[in-house]
Amino acid sequence: MNVLIDTNILTRLAQPGRASHSSALAALDTLRASGDRICVVPQNLYEFWVVCTRPEAENGLGMTPIQAHLELTQLKSLFVLLPDSAGLFEQWERLVTSYGVRGKNAHDARLVAAMLTHNVGHILTFNPEDFARYPMITVLTPEQAAGSTTTQTDSE
Repeated sequence: MNVLIDTNILTRLAQPGRASHSSALAALDTLRASGDRICVVPQNLYEFWVVCTRPEAENGLGMTPIQAHLELTQLKSLFVLLPDSAGLFEQWERLVTSYGVRGKNAHDARLVAAMLTHNVGHILTFNPEDFARYPMITVLTPEQAAGSTTTQTDSE
């Protein structure tokens, strides 16, 4: 199956000292072992940069731009980077108007729009409630993914 990684998974990977780091890693290991295609989109990387370079006092990781770039380079080598493509904005606009999306939840709608554009049916996230309104995707928490051994394939 094709799985998009939510930004909160990426940020936990960059924080080995956090308890949630090991569950994110275990989920990715299980998905990889099952032969799943693990993806990110540019938005994930933009958001990752913001969190990495934001001061710790402001709920960030306090990295320098050089440190953040090293982390970003590593992420790009670990996951399939799906490009922004034609039709993404229109798909996003349909989602936010159809589901009455407000405020910062529009960022999550853009991830779902990218998923639909690229035929990615699953998202791995620590915040399943952020995606619950979208019945056309399957939301996985790290615990669910680590416990799953399915090797189904998304439609192309």
